[in-house]
Amino acid sequence: MRFRRLSTLAPWELIGYGLGVLLLLAGLFWLLFNFIRPAPPRHIVMVTGNTGGAYAYFGERYREALAQYGITLELRQTSGSVENLKTIKTDSTVDLAFVQGGITADPNSEDLISLGSMYIEPLWIFYRGDRVRTRLTDLKEFTVAVGAPGSGTQLLAYQVLTATGIPTDATNLVSLDTRSTVDALIAGEIQGAMLVAAPEAPVLQRLFHDPAIHLLNLVHAEAYARSFPHLSRYVLPAGGLDLVRPFPPSDVNILATTATLVARKDLHPAIISLMLQAAREIHGGPGLLQKIGEFPALRDHGLPVSPVARRFYESGPPLLQRYLPFWAAILAERLIIAILPLLALLLPLSRLLPALYTWRVRARIYQWYGELKALEKEIQASPEGGDGSVWLSRLDRIEQRASSRRIPLSHAHELYTLKEHIELVRHLATSRMAEESR
Repeated sequence: MRFRRLSTLAPWELIGYGLGVLLLLAGLFWLLFNFIRPAPPRHIVMVTGNTGGAYAYFGERYREALAQYGITLELRQTSGSVENLKTIKTDSTVDLAFVQGGITADPNSEDLISLGSMYIEPLWIFYRGDRVRTRLTDLKEFTVAVGAPGSGTQLLAYQVLTATGIPTDATNLVSLDTRSTVDALIAGEIQGAMLVAAPEAPVLQRLFHDPAIHLLNLVHAEAYARSFPHLSRYVLPAGGLDLVRPFPPSDVNILATTATLVARKDLHPAIISLMLQAAREIHGGPGLLQKIGEFPALRDHGLPVSPVARRFYESGPPLLQRYLPFWAAILAERLIIAILPLLALLLPLSRLLPALYTWRVRARIYQWYGELKALEKEIQASPEGGDGSVWLSRLDRIEQRASSRRIPLSHAHELYTLKEHIELVRHLATSRMAEESR
């Protein structure tokens, strides 16, 4: 079947062809626009941590940032990293979670992805008393809080204590959440505490400004860091936390991990991009232990990295989001994704539909040819003549239908050829009638 150019179609053919294509493209566009790349949700859920902790603090910062774009970030408090990881894996309503570096070790995870490390989380080891402490074993005589069950603090505390030879079931170790730990340490109910939190955590500020509280200078910090890949050694400069006292009075060796932002694998790419833009604003400045622009970054490799996050760290936000408002950029991206496949389909459709239309028109003409051929055989099968008036009447009906049917000009030659063949059969019929009259 030969394909025809659009320029050979009659005007009314072009209208019908165009309407058919438009309806088909409109249906495909609706399907692609709404199902292939749906709009991002306007409500997402993040699990954070205890009130007063860094996770809760930064969760509020993210909620304020997303609210500017009309997206509601629901924050749910938990006991910490371990519970956060369990919750996001088992509760399909949770989209995001803060997780302490080193908690996860599932690089082939099929349900969770990492958006990167957001900031440094030091392991703060506080104690009361005038004597200088430099080793964890110096705290054996103290009652020490090691974090709440299900928290990343307790997990990390148990790791370093075990490496030091201190059993996790030692009688001087107690489990308390962050706020209760701070209250008990300030009140003198306990003499030591291990806390994992960013310096910005509100509850830590009370400890930094209490003259009875001291930081343990962990002299073996580098040895711990080499034993645990998710830990690094940092030097907290003298006066880094309080220049008035100053606190600490001298440089202090501490251990630190990072806080990782974890998401469900099916989280909308636009939300991931928006979270990372907010993260750059929230965590990208200089800090006590970090340089400007150092975070967020890809550091913890316990989970597979989101492809969207990897592109963000390599080349920044998506192109359209750099120049357009967020929702305008999202709409433009969805339109592009929906239109490009349609453009790819338009060329073959522009060739296929005219061919189908040509076949449909010719099918009508071939139907009349079929009737004409059957009548010709009937006439030829009657050597002594037949009912000539019936033959002629049938020929007239075929010719009338062919003449009354609207046939495109591009097929007019086939119609005139049909009429010539009708005349040939009519001549055959009149010849048979003449033979009968003789």
